[in-house]
Amino acid sequence: MFGTHDLWLFVLSALLLNITPGPDTALVVARSTQMGLRGGVAASFGIAGGIVVHIAAAAIGLSALIAASATAFSIIKYIGAAYLIYIGLRMILSRPAMTPNDGAPQPVALPLRSVFWQGFFSNALNPKVAIFFLAFLPQFVGNDAPSKALAFLFLGVIFIIGGTVWSLILAVITAHATSRLKATRRFQRLIDGAIGAMFVALGVKLALVQR
Repeated sequence: MFGTHDLWLFVLSALLLNITPGPDTALVVARSTQMGLRGGVAASFGIAGGIVVHIAAAAIGLSALIAASATAFSIIKYIGAAYLIYIGLRMILSRPAMTPNDGAPQPVALPLRSVFWQGFFSNALNPKVAIFFLAFLPQFVGNDAPSKALAFLFLGVIFIIGGTVWSLILAVITAHATSRLKATRRFQRLIDGAIGAMFVALGVKLALVQR
């Protein structure tokens, strides 16, 4: 369809790639743990928006520019790394608010719109994702495709749907698993610190990536 081939293999590969742990998974888990299902859903849709940017960039050739230009790659890489580290440090340094009645920690008071944009920028500012789509999608587009850009977009939609479904499943599982464990401030601090440290590590790892 639209000049693509081996769609079953693409769907399977996309599924395996989506469930591989990374910044997206960490953010969905973090916000689902801190804010419940609504936080995980907001992060999931933000990540989907970031993937839309990469798919569109691959379709019109911007990803090729990033791959070819050391300067463009480095700029986006360092901005993305700084953003991941910033998110991680905020989690590490945050203090859950306490209810006046029972002393239990309240959910993090973060607007869902902010969570959405965190998901969006953490994905959109990762040049590794841009180059991944540039290398991955063409393998499933035929040389005789009437419009390679349209074929890229078609595969991208499939990838986004699969990735979003997985993120939502992850959000549901995480929110349910942690709903009964957030009764103590110590547990909330432990989770925030662990996930925050993971984000800092992912940011440092991204900053050290070579083109």
